[in-house]
Amino acid sequence: MNLNRVMVVDGERDITFHKPLAVAAHITADSSVLDVFDKGADKGAVIRHKTVLKDEKGEPLATLVASRFRARRRRFGGPSEGQPEPHKVPTRSPDRSIDISTRPDQALVYRLCGDRNPLHSDPEFARRAGFEKPILHGMCTYGITCRGILQTYADYDAGAFRQHVARFSSPSIPARP
Repeated sequence: MNLNRVMVVDGERDITFHKPLAVAAHITADSSVLDVFDKGADKGAVIRHKTVLKDEKGEPLATLVASRFRARRRRFGGPSEGQPEPHKVPTRSPDRSIDISTRPDQALVYRLCGDRNPLHSDPEFARRAGFEKPILHGMCTYGITCRGILQTYADYDAGAFRQHVARFSSPSIPARP
């Protein structure tokens, strides 16, 4: 798609588990782009894609749907209509609330997963991209929310997970000392 990955950030993640994942397995990942939407001049684009993880028999283990946001200064001419509606934020108080601290070096540690985007480590780069300071990786934030749900509602039983959906509506900033 000829994207500068440095300018791409996570928008939403949705994982649905169809069966338990084995500790070791031969897995095939089939990926496809679902949609690309033009957000308009000076607003960027949204890219949605789906990955289905399949076992050796070709049966689905999990389906992952992700949207990513690509900042850009001009339109690319794609459709702007037909985007999925964002999840409605409830107007009531939350059922439960928990605090999970991040480490000041959380983004640097998470880079060990292979995402070397300087948006997460270089303060000057982050400022040029429009952020006050480096932001936490979307997938790291997603993992923290998964942990919170497991801790709060499933007593850390990963087998209780069927689906986890999150929308990244604003950047997550690692804690600073």
